[in-house]
Amino acid sequence: MDEQDFKTKADAALQSLYRKLSGASDQYDFEPDFNSGALAIEFEEPKAKFVISPNTPVRQIWVSAHSKSFKLDWNEGQKSFILPETGETLDQLIASAIGQHLGEPVQL
Repeated sequence: MDEQDFKTKADAALQSLYRKLSGASDQYDFEPDFNSGALAIEFEEPKAKFVISPNTPVRQIWVSAHSKSFKLDWNEGQKSFILPETGETLDQLIASAIGQHLGEPVQL
């Protein structure tokens, strides 16, 4: 995948995730912010911040959550960014991370 193709796919994935997070933020206690190509999810209680950003040189989306770093690769068959270790999509990973943080299942 070339750089422009990656940027297009990554931006579409982050825009889609941001829309889902914006809709879910009314139901759950967090605030999404999409700025300069990176997506942040901020929590008041307990205080935390997750960051989701594209890493163009390696063609991955990187997620920082729970003091860990997750690196997702594009999967052409699923048309989605996937965490290779678990097979989770970006949306599934973020829903799981938010749920773990809030102590309740989260649907996006």
